[in-house]
Amino acid sequence: MSITVTTWYLEQTSAADLRPATSARAAAAGRAAEGPLIMRAETPSPEFSRFLYASVGQDIRWTDRLSMSWAEWERAVCRPEVETWVAYDRGTPAGYAELEAATDGSVEIVYFGLIPAFRGRGIGGPLLSEAVARAWDLGERREGFAPTKRVWLHTCSKDGPHAMDNYLRRGFRLYRTETAEEGEVATPGPWPDAGPLPYDGETAGRPVAGD
Repeated sequence: MSITVTTWYLEQTSAADLRPATSARAAAAGRAAEGPLIMRAETPSPEFSRFLYASVGQDIRWTDRLSMSWAEWERAVCRPEVETWVAYDRGTPAGYAELEAATDGSVEIVYFGLIPAFRGRGIGGPLLSEAVARAWDLGERREGFAPTKRVWLHTCSKDGPHAMDNYLRRGFRLYRTETAEEGEVATPGPWPDAGPLPYDGETAGRPVAGD
C-alpha cells in the first residue's frame, strides 16, 4: 500500500528573517528571558543522537536512520559541519535540532522536533528560534566555515500538525512543494499508552489529582 506524501521546502535568506518565539511559560509569567534550556551537544555521540532521533520520530514515521549501524551514526553526526542542539525541560531532553553546514554558505536544519510527551508545552518555538539563530551565526562561531547566506529545511505531511505553523511563525518562506507516492511505513512507536506527561512544570513529579 502507498500513501501520498507532500513535502514542503522552506528557507530564510537573511538573519533578519528570523522572528524569535517567547516560551509559553515565560509569556504567562511575564518574563521574556525565561524558557527551556537549550544547549549544543558539543561532544558528538552516536548513542545520544540515536536516542533523540528515535524518541522524537517515534510517532511520525522517522525510520530512515533506525537501521543505521553505530559506525554509520558516527559518520552522520560526528562531522565538523554537523551540530546538535538540544532543549531540556528541567534537566530532561525534550527535543532537538540537527544542523548541517554546506560549503556554499547554506545551513540545513536536517532534523527538528520534540519528544511526544513534551509537545504543546511551549518548547518548540524557542527551540526552533535558537536553532535558526545558531544556523545564522555558525560561520562566525566556527573557524573554517563560510558566513551563512541561507538557512533551509523541509517538512512533510507525515510530520506533526503544528510543524509548518512553527516554521512560518519563525519567518521561513515556502519556495518549493513536491508530491510523491511512498510505501506506507508503520511508525516505530510510541510505547503502548505513551502520551502527554501527567503534570505541568510546576508540579513535576507529583501525582495528578485523583490518581
